[in-house]
Parts: sequence; structure tokens; C-alpha cells
Amino acid sequence: MKRMFFQMAKIRYLAIVICFLALNLIQAQEDEAKKSMEIYGFIMTDIGYNFNQIQPDWYDAVRPTKLPSYENEYGPDGNYYASVRQTRFGIKNYFDTGIGELKTTFEFELYGTGVDAGQTTFRLRHAYAELGKFGAGQTWSPFMDIDVFPNTLEYWGPTGMVFFRNIQIRYMPIQGDTRLTIALERPGASADQGVYENRIELQGVKGRFPLPDLSAEYHHGFNWGYLELAGIVRKIEWKDQNNDQFDLSGDALGWGLNLSTNVKLGKSTVFKGQVVYGEGIQNYMNDAPVDIGIENNPGNAVTPVKGVALPLVGVVAFLDHSWSEKFTTSIGYSMIDIDNSDGQTPDAFKKGQYVVGNILYSPAKNCLVGAEFQWGDRENFSDGWSTSISKVQFSFKYNFSQAFYRKN
Repeated sequence: MKRMFFQMAKIRYLAIVICFLALNLIQAQEDEAKKSMEIYGFIMTDIGYNFNQIQPDWYDAVRPTKLPSYENEYGPDGNYYASVRQTRFGIKNYFDTGIGELKTTFEFELYGTGVDAGQTTFRLRHAYAELGKFGAGQTWSPFMDIDVFPNTLEYWGPTGMVFFRNIQIRYMPIQGDTRLTIALERPGASADQGVYENRIELQGVKGRFPLPDLSAEYHHGFNWGYLELAGIVRKIEWKDQNNDQFDLSGDALGWGLNLSTNVKLGKSTVFKGQVVYGEGIQNYMNDAPVDIGIENNPGNAVTPVKGVALPLVGVVAFLDHSWSEKFTTSIGYSMIDIDNSDGQTPDAFKKGQYVVGNILYSPAKNCLVGAEFQWGDRENFSDGWSTSISKVQFSFKYNFSQAFYRKN
């Protein structure tokens, strides 16, 4: 009953948004100032068969971190699935302000995550505004490169890719095909208490984020594609609020470098690649568990354990190829490998792998059908366990967009 109440509330919210758009459109038609609006999105239906098992909330995705960490953790193998959770809706507006063009984006989809994991429900993607060289709101982190994402049907994407929409303020001194972006982003991190998870001494240790994350990207365009280097620095703290003989407070420096590219291999093929390395940047990754791990500190009676930023390496390598105007293919591989700390449990996530290959067909304008093979693999820290998932998916996608223009 409670879930039904929230669903009805979300439907009413959507109705309010649509009414607001209609009023704005009427105003745009009456306003003499130059304005434009674009309404866009797509309806997407996914059906498929999962030959193995995955955490049930992620039935229509390939996430190695959600694969079982021991035998039959999520029940028997072999399940059919169907989903419309990739369906998306967005609005963009462009306004002349006298000091530059104001661009706004409001976009959501139906793929529930977090407390809504497993549900078909509204999820905010972008709520962002940009004026001149400044921007604010929720959008892609400068530390990530969205152009590395391959042309695939699978929703979640390459496991080793930096992928994060974050709330930020940004400054863009250089714009265009060659650009420089600097941002202050909302901080956040998660920790694994490992084999000491049930110790009462750790229950009073709480995270603290005194500073925003600092990220930047430099993207240089060439006639053959582009090369991009991005970086991030972040401060992660935790405070021991217990009144006992231990002092488990500490801090860690999170940092990372991300090198990415698109390379045109002739007229019909594009290579998309990325290599990232860093420590304590897991929450910026597409599929990684925790930023901070627990480490034994022998010989120290006051601080017997400490938190450390976990190192990682991530790789993405995909080819997008156009066979003709109607047929395309994407195929590639991605990997993430984490250097676990000695206080983590043997079944902690260490390595994930991801492979996708497809054939996509556009029978008419704004219509797409496709078939795709998907594979993922999980490897644990030290118990010798590894497992994989194989899926076939068929998708049907219908794009829509409508732009409105006003002349002075």
C-alpha cells in the first residue's frame, strides 16, 4: 500500500511537470525574446534470458558486483526478463539573457536505484543549468568521459568505466571541440569494515567530508577524434565518536587520473578506449563497491586497525562499426581490478569483467531493434571464488523529439 502511494505521488508529480511545460510553451509563443525548447526521449523495451543468476534487483543489467559471492546466493540459474526501465524523457531550454545564452536540462528515466532498486520508477538523470563559462546542477562529472560509452543495448555499461552524474559547480575557460573544465563536486564515499564489521568499537566511527571533490578535464579535438585527460582529488575523513580506549579516527586522500579517447578508423568504425587509475575513487566508477577498506595495524594498541583508500585500475576498449545506414555493431571488453586491504573479508569483490557484442537495425527513422550477447564475471578477494553471467537480450527503441523556435 505504501509503495502504491509513492507511485501515485510520482504520477501526480509528472502531471505537474507536463503542465509546467505546456505553460512554458505558451509563454514561449507569446514572448518576443528569442527562446527555444526541445522535448526529447525514447521508449525502450528490453526482453531477454539470463542463463545464470544475479541479484534480483539487477535482473536487466550486467553488474559484476551484483553477481553471487558464493554458490546459489540468488537462487537457481535461468530466468526470462522483460523491462521498460530504460525509457527516458527530457527537456532542454535555451534563453538569451543579455550576458549570454542560458542552457538548462531536466531529464529523468525509469530505472530505479538505491532505495528504489529493482523498481520501474522515476529517477533523475540531469538537472543542470549553464550560462557562458559557468554551470551548476547535476550532470556528468568532468572526471568521466561519456563519449567512451559504447553503442550497446545493455543498460549499466562497461564495469571499468568512470561513470558518475554528480551535483557540481563548474568553470569552463575553454569551450568547444577543445575544452577545459574545472569543477567542485559533491563529496561522498563508502567503507568496508571487513572482518570487523560486527565489532561495537566501529559502530561509532562516522564519515566526514569537509571539502568538495576537485575534478578537471582537458579534451583536445583532432581530425581523427580526440584525446582527453581528466583528474580528481578528494579528502575523505572518519571520526571515532566512541568514548573508549581506542582512537579509530583517520583520513585518506582519494585521487585518480583518467585517459580516454575516440579514434576514427576509417569512415565507418570508431574505437572507444579508456584507462583509469587511482585510489579511493570507487564511487565515481560505473561498478565498484567501496572507496575505503580496513587494514590491520599490528603493534598499535590505540589504533589496531585503520582505513585505507583502495587502489583500482579500470579499462574500456570497444569498437562501434556501421555496416550500412541501417545496420551497426558494437563489440568490446571492460575490466576493473581492485587492490583489496588485508582486513576485508575473503568474499569481498576484487575483479570484474564485462563483454558485449550486438547487431542493431534501424528499419525506419527513430526506430531501432537489436540483439545482443552480454557476459560478466566476478572474482573474489581471497577465497578462490569466481562466477560469470551470460545473457541474450532483444530490445525495441522508439526515439522522439520536438524542437520549438522563436525569432526576434
